[in-house]
Parts: sequence; structure tokens; C-alpha cells
Amino acid sequence: MIGTLLAVNRKQLKSNRMKKYLIILLVTLTASATSFAQFRIGPKLGANMGKIEGEKFSDNYKLGYHLGVFAELPLGKKWAVQPEVLWNQINSDTVSGFSSVYQNLDNQNLSNPQLNYLSIPLLLTYKPAKVLSLQAGPQFGILINKNNNLFQNGKEAFKNGDLSMLFGAQINILRVRIYGRYAIGLNDISDVTSQEKWKTTGFQLGVGLAL
Repeated sequence: MIGTLLAVNRKQLKSNRMKKYLIILLVTLTASATSFAQFRIGPKLGANMGKIEGEKFSDNYKLGYHLGVFAELPLGKKWAVQPEVLWNQINSDTVSGFSSVYQNLDNQNLSNPQLNYLSIPLLLTYKPAKVLSLQAGPQFGILINKNNNLFQNGKEAFKNGDLSMLFGAQINILRVRIYGRYAIGLNDISDVTSQEKWKTTGFQLGVGLAL
């Protein structure tokens, strides 16, 4: 009799465990389906106010632009991940005495170096309210179009990669996304033999449309 009761209890425990596993699986699948249903992608464009920080570069920010696509991947009600692919332009100015500090660089057209990056931001988004998103994350840039007048013994003056951190906020109005960000360069983009480091920094203002 005791053996029979134990066997029945074991079967009930297994049945209860199976029910729990099924419930967990259903909840997981439902959440995944909901997140996938909320997945959005769309175009974006905006302006950059950027500069290159380093000796004999101007402290003034110069106007550039960015454009590309972004995606919104929900991680629940408050959190999301937002990957992007952007064409990102950074302009800067040099000041007098630049050629005396970097003597091995070509002296032609040193006044306004322009860098065009293929940038890939990966932002973590927190939504304290439906209309507001706070964002932060890394941005890796691949230098596409260099200012070919900046050379040192036949070698380009700028490295091919740039790593930045982005911090900003976004206003969500229906499917429209209006955002502002601050970008801080983390690595030295100078490929010149010098102790002086060059880093990008600037602001991004733009608008996107989540389709």
C-alpha cells in the first residue's frame, strides 16, 4: 500500500514538474513572440557637431552629418537594445603652428581635415516613460574616406578605427524618434609618430522613423 502511494506521489510530482516546465516554456515563447512583434527598424538622419581633440586642433565644433538605419529590440517593458549602422562625418579645424608640430605631414590642405566613418553604435535603452528613452553604449567606427592630403612618409595620418562611448536621450512620439547624444572618443586615432593623441568628440542631433 505504501509502495503504491509512493508511486502515485512520484507520478504526481513528475506531472506537476512537467506542468511547470510547460508553463515556463509557454511564458518564454509568448514573451519572445511579443518582443518579436514589437521589433522595429527604420531610417534616421541628423547633424554632427564634432571636432578632433589634440595639439594644434581647433576647440571649435564643426558641422557634419550622419545617416543610416536603426533597429529596436525590446527586452521587456522598460529596456531595449538599439543597434545602428551609420555613415558618420566628422569635420575639424587646425590652428596656426600645426605644421611645425607635425613636420612630417604634407602641408597642403591641413586646415580642415574631414573623416567619414562607417559607424556601428550598440545602445542600451531604458524607458522611464513611454515618451522618453535614456541611451548609452559603445560605437565602433571604420574609417572609409580619409583626407589624403595628410601623410607621414607615405602613410595616412589617421588610423582605420575609432571607438567611442555615446550618452543621450530620445523623445518617442508615435513612430518618430527625436534624439540628442554626446560622443566621447576612447582611443587615439592618430597614426602619426608622436606623443600627442588625437581623439574625436562631439554631439549628435537627429530624427528617426520606426517602421
